[in-house]
Amino acid sequence: MAKTILITGCSSGIGYDCATYLRQKGWRVFASCRKEEDCARLHEKGFEAPRIDYEDEASIEAGLAEVLEATGGTLDALFNNGAYAIPGAVEDLPRAALRQNLESNLLGYHDLTCRVIPIMRAQGHGRILQCSSVLGFAALRWRGSYNTTKFALEGLNDTLRLELRGTGIYPILIQPGPIGTEIRRNSIPHFEKWIDWENSALRNLYEKALRPRLYADDNGPDPFELTARAVSVKVHTALITPRPAARYKITTPTYAMAIMRRILPRSIMDNLLARL
Repeated sequence: MAKTILITGCSSGIGYDCATYLRQKGWRVFASCRKEEDCARLHEKGFEAPRIDYEDEASIEAGLAEVLEATGGTLDALFNNGAYAIPGAVEDLPRAALRQNLESNLLGYHDLTCRVIPIMRAQGHGRILQCSSVLGFAALRWRGSYNTTKFALEGLNDTLRLELRGTGIYPILIQPGPIGTEIRRNSIPHFEKWIDWENSALRNLYEKALRPRLYADDNGPDPFELTARAVSVKVHTALITPRPAARYKITTPTYAMAIMRRILPRSIMDNLLARL
């Protein structure tokens, strides 16, 4: 029988490409989305597409139940992928904004993961992949909320990996760098909702740096940017390797940043990061 995987955040970008790629590789893919209209679009493409919104606990419960009903109560793998950013300086980030971003990018992952673990324990195996980022171990300006959710995700997953040793269940971090997705464009509504940049002490920086990049019609690719397919290939590797690594880095900047964090003094590292 085909191996089964539930992937979240499949409306576009990494999630959609991964769902497509794994289906080509013979996996039975449950490609979930936050919005019903996106689920309907994926249904038309032949996917089983339950609705899962990380900020809606009832949808997590119902979406997973739909998957388990279809599989007879088993699930070989979970890829927690859906996430969004709230661009802005930390000092301009309201408490409610950070809380909402944590609900989506961390607490929803945790909720779905904890619901899946008993299923995988019962069957004696499973892979739990978490989509982190280079921003899960190297912070950059204007990304305080996203940095926070990914740093926390890495700590949570590292703890889970230690606690699940010997169970046949492997929690794995996927760490993309610059990938060509819609995350920047999708972050605009969150920026407009939460960040009062016009009354910020950093207004000039918003005008000169963040807003032009955020609203430009065509920013062009970031340096060393790869397509979502690069992530899909690494995800497939993490799923089929008998003893998977704890982390899978993707893109040259991710590898470079990991090396620099190990060898450079913090003051030099901060000087480099402050220019990005």
